[in-house]
Amino acid sequence: MRINKKRFIYLISPNKIKKNFYNNLKVIFSSNLVSFFQLRLKQYSLIQKEKIGIKIKKICKKFKVKLIINDDPNLAKKVGADGCHLGQNDMDIRVARKILRKKIIGITCHNSKKLIKQAIKNGANYIAIGAFFKSKTKKVKYIAKPGLISWAKRFTNLPVIIIGGINNKNFRKLLLHKPDFLAISGGIWDKKPTKIIKEFYENNR
Repeated sequence: MRINKKRFIYLISPNKIKKNFYNNLKVIFSSNLVSFFQLRLKQYSLIQKEKIGIKIKKICKKFKVKLIINDDPNLAKKVGADGCHLGQNDMDIRVARKILRKKIIGITCHNSKKLIKQAIKNGANYIAIGAFFKSKTKKVKYIAKPGLISWAKRFTNLPVIIIGGINNKNFRKLLLHKPDFLAISGGIWDKKPTKIIKEFYENNR
């Protein structure tokens, strides 16, 4: 079982931007597996995130990857990103829509059918569900069952992104439920990014 698309990865940034990050990002993008890159930096100042975002935007543009900013629609607009991702405690999507207009807005829906329905009703462009596994990237509060992926795919035509502890070893068991994209962060950055991305490619052939 494999995802029937080449660019099936929704890549999320590491928590810290290290010196070799930008070179690794170019190598990962050159694999032609990544559709989206989300910049999620909780511990950086707004000025730092803006500078980093502008630099990443240039790389994304070169490799035709869509840049998504986590939490902050105003920052997304400022750096010229393709959109924004909102959690349940972030800005209301209807307010964010006024800022971002027709750009992409994705919504975290955890393991809840109710939140999925609400996100669709409020005009989300994609929904993110999970976590499906324990994650080193962030504390897991909600565990989703794989069947929720199948339910979401039947319920909506919006892209369904799955998230939470996904890595190159465990992702295949979720593919039976036909998600559109795998959101990955620690599963790539915690090891050797350029090596791991090759294993994702090989394991999806």
